[in-house]
Amino acid sequence: MCYQIRVQGHLDSTWSEWFDGLTIANLANGETLLAGDLADQAALHGVLIKIHDLGLPLLALRRVAVDGPNRRQPDRA
Repeated sequence: MCYQIRVQGHLDSTWSEWFDGLTIANLANGETLLAGDLADQAALHGVLIKIHDLGLPLLALRRVAVDGPNRRQPDRA
């Protein structure tokens, strides 16, 4: 499944590997968008725990349809 996760604050792209290879996009409004494929619910839970452990406020979590137009192009809004 492909997910988009928005958190408050900016992350350096070097965190991508630690976040299971999710793409990191820093948004102009001070938020970070983590996007990409996660194998299952356990992998998603692991990423959410990492976000919590870093103290990053979770703003949104969205599952993106596999065949949807946003699969590889995460929203920037």
